[in-house]
Amino acid sequence: MQIRYDPEADVLLLILQDSPPIDSIAEPGGIIVSYGEGGEPVSIELLNASKKQWMQPGLASIPVLLKA
Repeated sequence: MQIRYDPEADVLLLILQDSPPIDSIAEPGGIIVSYGEGGEPVSIELLNASKKQWMQPGLASIPVLLKA
């Protein structure tokens, strides 16, 4: 998995697979999930990441919350 942040667009991108996206679905709250040819998720875009505290500009780490 790769994690990229675009400060100009304020978008946090989680790349799950190196497959090209075929389709995408916009979820509530500024989340876009892109799907590959087989229907599996290939990337997740988190819009307005710094405003929602998904990404804090200037920090080198991103907190990841895992559901137990």
